[in-house]
Amino acid sequence: MPIMDRSKIRPDVLKMVDELQKVQLEGIGEFLQLKENQGLDFQALWKKVMHGNALFFENKGVAEALSGLVTREEMLFLARMHRFTSDYVAHIKQKKYPVPEDVKIEATDAGGIPVEWQIVPAAKEDQVLLYLHGGGWVLGSPNSYRLLTIELGRATGMRVLNVDYRLAPEHPYPAQLEDCTSAYKWLLSKGIKPENIIIAGDSAGGSLTLTSILKLRDDGTPLPAGAVCLSPSTEIGLTDDSYFKNGETDPILADIGLFWWIQAYLAGADPSDPFLSPLLGDLKGLPPLLFQVSTCEMLYCDSTRFVDKARAAGVDVTLETWDDMLHVFHFFGLHQLSEAKEAIAQAGEFVQRLSG
Repeated sequence: MPIMDRSKIRPDVLKMVDELQKVQLEGIGEFLQLKENQGLDFQALWKKVMHGNALFFENKGVAEALSGLVTREEMLFLARMHRFTSDYVAHIKQKKYPVPEDVKIEATDAGGIPVEWQIVPAAKEDQVLLYLHGGGWVLGSPNSYRLLTIELGRATGMRVLNVDYRLAPEHPYPAQLEDCTSAYKWLLSKGIKPENIIIAGDSAGGSLTLTSILKLRDDGTPLPAGAVCLSPSTEIGLTDDSYFKNGETDPILADIGLFWWIQAYLAGADPSDPFLSPLLGDLKGLPPLLFQVSTCEMLYCDSTRFVDKARAAGVDVTLETWDDMLHVFHFFGLHQLSEAKEAIAQAGEFVQRLSG
């Protein structure tokens, strides 16, 4: 039985989600038609995932109730499927909304880390938005987020460097954190001043934004001018009940089976580690932060709890909220929701205040 309650979703948002899911199902269909993906009973596996998802909500994320439910082989299959589908959706979107010819897209190597430059006209050469994409640490790429990050480049007036960090389950924690901090240090090695860098990310990438800053601080590396977190995860242990209560109004995260994504990323690591759950870390000395989140999404409490703790630690932190929106509405509603355009514009204003 689905966790999300369709009657509680704003009609225009629900219509948009239905359209997105239709394209995703087309992508899954194409994935399953490939010969290499036909050796596993997908229907049985998805039934298992939905059963696990129900247990996940029923037991409020308690790991013991879900341990071993999905095998590593099944995780790898599901990860490939979600990545294929994400790329399929990105392809459809970029056909409908082509990347403008005057935007420079350049894949390169940041000291061993694959990255993609996305440079809009008039972007300042010496200012960089280091973007860490979302996708539950399991999927996502610079290509799948390209349309969003181009708009962020326009709003901030900065060159965007989108990090193609390693993904779980093939590469569990701390691979992602290592790649993100390495990309930042590569920018410094290229002469970009820390005060001219903003780190930004959404969802899992929002978590990596915060954990990267904590790691850089602890390592004694000069910190960026600030950070932008869009619907970030800040506590992977999921100890706040409102995370599960908001499942009814979260059409992105509620029914996707996040329990195994978390398992794949942790791979036995302690969820109370601040580099997995930045909420549990020492937040003193962080640069200015902007949080943008929907009040009805599952990760709403991750933002509010972090903001409260950061303020108590003396951090300059701004929280901007929207009602009736979906998780990372900036990305999912980029071309359909006025709220997405509004949020991106406000993020641009925040960054421009810091970067001068």
